[in-house]
Amino acid sequence: MRHELGQFHGRSSHAWNGEDGARGRKVWHNCFERPIKSDRHFWATLNYVHHNPVYHRYVARWQDWPWSSAAEFLEQVGREHAIEMWERYPILDYGKKWDLD
Repeated sequence: MRHELGQFHGRSSHAWNGEDGARGRKVWHNCFERPIKSDRHFWATLNYVHHNPVYHRYVARWQDWPWSSAAEFLEQVGREHAIEMWERYPILDYGKKWDLD
């Protein structure tokens, strides 16, 4: 699957950069497969995915990103539980091999 994803990244970034007149611009970043190893890893991953559009300043709130599961997540678990999970499982150094322990 990583091979097919790499081909998709190459074709789509070439097309998008051509449309924008921005050849050489990095559109996609690395991907990797890693199984979820614990509840901590799961919740930190979910927090990271939901928070990423906010971090990059695309939106002000999780639920404002139209391609996110955040609005449904908040509806299902409630705001208080979501805040509890955010505080208990912060993203901090997510992606910097913290989950290998």
